[in-house]
Amino acid sequence: MQSGPREIVTPFRSIPLDVPEGMKHNEFFNSTENLNDLMNNNGLLINSEKLLLYRKALGHSTEFDCSIIYNTSKTILNPLGRPVRRTQVAEPVLHVWNRMNQIVIDYMLEQYPDPDEALILAGEASLDATWPLTSPGVPSIRMLHNHFVVFPKETLRKAKLADANNSNLTDGGQHSLFQAYMRDVYREFFDRALHLKILKPVSGDEARIHLTGYPQGLPSWEIQGGAAALKTVAFWQEYDAVLKGFIDFYRTFFSQVSTRNAPLLDDVYYPGQVENVLLYNNDFLKTAKKVRDHCIVDAKYANAIRWQPAFKQLIYRNDAGKLIVTISQNSIGNAITELLGVVVNRVADADAYAESEPALIARLLEVRRRLVEADLGEGIATAYWPAE
Repeated sequence: MQSGPREIVTPFRSIPLDVPEGMKHNEFFNSTENLNDLMNNNGLLINSEKLLLYRKALGHSTEFDCSIIYNTSKTILNPLGRPVRRTQVAEPVLHVWNRMNQIVIDYMLEQYPDPDEALILAGEASLDATWPLTSPGVPSIRMLHNHFVVFPKETLRKAKLADANNSNLTDGGQHSLFQAYMRDVYREFFDRALHLKILKPVSGDEARIHLTGYPQGLPSWEIQGGAAALKTVAFWQEYDAVLKGFIDFYRTFFSQVSTRNAPLLDDVYYPGQVENVLLYNNDFLKTAKKVRDHCIVDAKYANAIRWQPAFKQLIYRNDAGKLIVTISQNSIGNAITELLGVVVNRVADADAYAESEPALIARLLEVRRRLVEADLGEGIATAYWPAE
């Protein structure tokens, strides 16, 4: 079968939201009112840490699809002041977050043990105001949340090939800024900055899903010990170390784009490696000059720059059944599924969604039961399911 990105059609039932006149949908998604709807119509579980497990109403998959959001909408009304990545979350919240992640991932692996049967992924994205603030709908929901998704491989095999030139599919891959001009220094920085014991670097071939041919050009690591490693504090510390290294690289690069010969940033995580590996690397600094010079003469290009760290980081299972961690610069806003070559075309079709809904909800309620059993929250009642 030909390898290549797939485009699937996923039905959904329209969300009954009354968006105020003159307000765009993605602007409304940032509001407390929207979060009330998310909890009351799609909420599964909530805990005292403000972590909310919910069904994805506009989902990627009708097989298995849910998220956990750090719902600070009522305690931090300023959207720009909310935590939007793991490194900004208080340790007690992060501890609970990691345990919830582990239990949901463990459930997916248990229910879909065959890598030829299902593509499994779990990951999160930066929601910083990294788009130009003059763009419509910026910022969007702006609260840290992650995704848990299962795609049946048979669905992907039957799907049509996606347009390989789709800009979202090239982000973080062979056409990205990092990959095109700084591939070697990018990997050298990760190798020298991060002292990893559980995460082992793997080649692109080992990380790639053969059916889709993705991910492409991303640094990737095998989780040694598999699912059992996710039950350890050490794994989540290394998972965060990957993110911290990425943030250092991204912020340092764009500080040099913004200001020629900018000094070392005060709050980097790995100052010695930033100074020695990045600020004395000719490829790194030549590329910053290339982008800076382009910004000066091309207003449209400059306006599209995302100056703050924008990323998507995920855990997924490769063809050999190994769990892989990867991270992508997210300069053009691709969906998290597109890192693995899956383009989701959402179509409003209540009848088609209703056919899959009972089985989907049954799986989500079983995940909720396990989280409640592990003292990670209490169930929420909606029109579609009881609290217990």
